[in-house]
Amino acid sequence: MRRRLINSTLAVVLVVIAVFGVSLVIVETRTISASAQESVESEALRLISVVDSRLLGAERINPGVLAEQIDPKRYALVEIPGRKPIAVGERPVGSVLRAVETGEQGETVTVEESRSAVTREVGRTLLIIGAVALLAIVSAVLLAVRQANRLASPLTDLAETAERLGSGDPRPRHKRYGVPELDRVADVLDSSAERIARMLTAERRLAADASHQLRTPLTALSMRIEEISVTDDPDTVKEEANIALTQVERLTDVVERLLTNSRDPRTGSAVSFDLDEIVKQQIEEWRPAYRSAGRALVCSGKHGLRAVGTPGAVAQVLAALIENSLMHGGGTVALRTRVTGNQAVIEVTDEGPGVPAELGARIFERTISGRNSTGIGLAVARDLAEADGGRLELLQQHPAVFALFLSQVPTDRRTPERPVR
Repeated sequence: MRRRLINSTLAVVLVVIAVFGVSLVIVETRTISASAQESVESEALRLISVVDSRLLGAERINPGVLAEQIDPKRYALVEIPGRKPIAVGERPVGSVLRAVETGEQGETVTVEESRSAVTREVGRTLLIIGAVALLAIVSAVLLAVRQANRLASPLTDLAETAERLGSGDPRPRHKRYGVPELDRVADVLDSSAERIARMLTAERRLAADASHQLRTPLTALSMRIEEISVTDDPDTVKEEANIALTQVERLTDVVERLLTNSRDPRTGSAVSFDLDEIVKQQIEEWRPAYRSAGRALVCSGKHGLRAVGTPGAVAQVLAALIENSLMHGGGTVALRTRVTGNQAVIEVTDEGPGVPAELGARIFERTISGRNSTGIGLAVARDLAEADGGRLELLQQHPAVFALFLSQVPTDRRTPERPVR
């Protein structure tokens, strides 16, 4: 591309120089020739006037007197009737410029000059024009090289940016070149890079969320199947099978919600639901795991509360909090429901060491974890809560108290406190 730009610029300059240079040479040649002819004619006219004045004054006319009146490089011939012709200077040979004037006494003056002087003057003019043309060509080449670099370098950068995008590196360069068309291409590439980066981030986030959220229901389902495999009691098998079917339904709900959020995170399916059912479901699911760990899982507080949200999402949030207490907490884990203002609140607390001070403000950020875990669970739980218009907060660090706030559906009857069980 550089070569094409340089060649095209040079071609334009050469055409311009050829057109205007030839025209200028023709005009200058004619001007110099006309000026030299006018000078010869002017000298002949001056010389004839001198001869006329001397003839009228009866003065002597000789070569010495006439030589003082003309250019030494020119030749003059004065012819007076009845006298011998008088020649001044050396007569030129070859092509000459000639001027002939006739005086009042019948005398004739002829002035001649060799055309070589005109040729030399034309040559000097051509040399100047050629030097200017050469300077113009050199300047044009330098300008073309600079302009070619200015245009080719950005195109090389844009090609590298496009290649990086194709190789999976979606970082935008945010580099501009001062050329509107190239800057427009750079804007489009940067916008594409940002879209690709968002898509890749969303895909990685979906994969991480799916891995984390599917683990809990799969683990619970696995435990139920193990219970079925080790028992011979038909009633126990039936009960565990029903619970396993419930786990499968919840697993299906988790998958559907993950797919829905991947298409549009703002899409929600909030409904009015019984908070007691969600709490009871989670207690039943996690109690075997806590029993295996030698720990207790209890619930207390108000019952009969109804909240607005997505039951599956609320269940996933509670599952994340209960699992977090199982993995990082200690002692008995308590779920407590209460009402504050127009919101229903579920608190999850344990008797463990709590949340480290340095993690308190960042506990809900992705990849933030103090115990070598993925750091995804609480971040996903917060996103799920906010998607339904609720919020998830860390109310206390020592011991850890997490609270899920949901919009409450008002009821006319008074709801008594639920005993601890």
